Amino acid sequence: MTAGAIAMMVVSMLVLWGGLAAAIVNIVRFKGTEPAEQARDL
Repeated sequence: MTAGAIAMMVVSMLVLWGGLAAAIVNIVRFKGTEPAEQARDL
């Protein structure tokens, strides 16, 4: 593999894992209110 290919692989892995980490942090820090009752329109 060339240096450019390795660099692109590292960047793509950082983007994927960074997005996953950001999503997990967002879910953990969510302090909103849960809906009291689920209403579904069928």
